[in-house]
Amino acid sequence: MEIFLDSVDLNEIKELKEFIDGITTNPSLIAKSGHKDKYEDLVSEICSIIKGPVSVEVVADSHEDMVKEGLKLAKIASNIVVKLPLTHEGLISCKKLWTEHKIPANITLCFSPGQALFAAKAGACFISPFVGRLDDISYDGLSLIEDICTIYSNYNFKTKVLVASVRSPAHVIEAARLGAHSITVPAKILRQLINHPLTDQGLAIFEKDWGVKQ
Repeated sequence: MEIFLDSVDLNEIKELKEFIDGITTNPSLIAKSGHKDKYEDLVSEICSIIKGPVSVEVVADSHEDMVKEGLKLAKIASNIVVKLPLTHEGLISCKKLWTEHKIPANITLCFSPGQALFAAKAGACFISPFVGRLDDISYDGLSLIEDICTIYSNYNFKTKVLVASVRSPAHVIEAARLGAHSITVPAKILRQLINHPLTDQGLAIFEKDWGVKQ
């Protein structure tokens, strides 16, 4: 499973780069970072740190403008993946960017198997189903992951399932069990996955028994 960090914080990215395969961003993260006016410079620096896929989202509405923006983003670095909304216009943009320019797309804000099916048929490199937001409205978000993985497997679609809106380490483990290809997590959850209190406790005992100063 590919592990992506959902962050534009350069300090976090540098700290955790050895554990991740790529980065996902969105307009909200960039705006909150204070780099909205110079986001291309920020994205360029991220791409120099991380060699795997870096998803950067368009903010245009029409497919004509989405394609133009996508072409502009793709020029920042060779590992850019253009992030597009799962709308009619976004699907058209995905197909055009891939078939005409071989620029990969991450289709985001997916909430149903039907949406995921059309994203795959449009040639998306990644589909990003939002499990946490579905859980928020009392729907089992991980059941969506299971449905998409089954559909993609049935028809041998090449689109990767990139689980998003992850709220806990349990989401990560269950998504991996279901066969999701990728997942994007905030730094807090990544650290929770690596660390465990019983590991710390056991290490402290070993060090004490060996005479290592605490």
